[in-house]
Amino acid sequence: MGESGYPDIERKGSMNKRHGSKLIYPMQDSPRASVSHFAGQSNRRRSTWIISLFVLVNVVLFIVAMFINDCPKDSDVKCTLRFLGRFSFQPLKENPLFGPSSSTLEKIGALQWSKVVNQHEGWRLITCIWLHAGVVHLVANMLSLLFIGIRLEQEFGPVRVGIIYLLSAFGGSVVSALFIQNSVSVGASGALFGLLGAMLSELITNWTIYSNKFAALVTLVLIIAINLAVGILPHVDNFAHIGGFVSGFLLGFVFLVRPQFGWVNRRNIPPGYHVHGHPKSKHKAYQYILWLLALILLIVGYTVGLVMLFRGDDGNKHCSWCHYLSCVPTSRWSCTDKTISCLSSQTDNQLTLTCQSNGKTKIYPFANVSSDRTKELCIQLCT
Repeated sequence: MGESGYPDIERKGSMNKRHGSKLIYPMQDSPRASVSHFAGQSNRRRSTWIISLFVLVNVVLFIVAMFINDCPKDSDVKCTLRFLGRFSFQPLKENPLFGPSSSTLEKIGALQWSKVVNQHEGWRLITCIWLHAGVVHLVANMLSLLFIGIRLEQEFGPVRVGIIYLLSAFGGSVVSALFIQNSVSVGASGALFGLLGAMLSELITNWTIYSNKFAALVTLVLIIAINLAVGILPHVDNFAHIGGFVSGFLLGFVFLVRPQFGWVNRRNIPPGYHVHGHPKSKHKAYQYILWLLALILLIVGYTVGLVMLFRGDDGNKHCSWCHYLSCVPTSRWSCTDKTISCLSSQTDNQLTLTCQSNGKTKIYPFANVSSDRTKELCIQLCT
């Protein structure tokens, strides 16, 4: 997912204490006072340890995946950057992103529908978000996470941003598993789209405290639309993006609500002072309504999604056109999954595969090859 930029938005004034008259009232709007959409309400900047921790976990687990992959041991051709030893990458023809094999990713926690449903490995809905297909995939996601996540965490704190990140990623995994049942899926893109969705809902629910909000809204929607458009390319899990975005959008209404402009926290009023005029409520009525609706939709959405998933439902049967959201066929590529099968035989230290669709036969110098790796080699042979 690409990097994103965010426009500056003017905040409508601040609180000012008039000790002489013992009044506390908001200042008039200052047309020259402008701060970023996600600039803090004070000069104090919160720490960003949760985003830093997420990045660290993703990097460490990618190194672990490469250690487990051990390309020189299980590949019959030259690995990419072979001087790295067991950390060398799969051949570029197999994985152009400079990473491990799909069978390795599947073994250590990638999202795969049959394993979640038939083998009851629901934990894959969480583990898949910490894995990446290659260095290119990892770097792109981590740069985006740093760029988006740090600014959100500085403004709203690690707890709320961490919850949005994890729940958005989970929502993306559920939607992905419902609609993509024949492929392996990994990556933090669902969580990143969740943060983008939360930014959009934060702007909407706190609409009255910003001034140049229309420019911010148009820019943010354009950024999201461009990133979602990339998802219609083949081999990109756009359902995880969509599920993560919708989850994050709803979570933003729940966790990123700000007090309305002019609200005074009575606990901070010194003794002997009083608020002039009728005090404002902390939040506007529409903020409470959006909060309640979003919470209900989240609970219903997660519940229905999980029930459908573990019941073995195929989301495409309930939505005949939804597959176009993840891949649009063109003259350059096809979105149809082809049935691929091979005849295999194991003798001593050799594995022989024959593709039934094109008749190609190849002998691999492997012993004790796993079924997942055999399937992977079959796909390479037939395509």
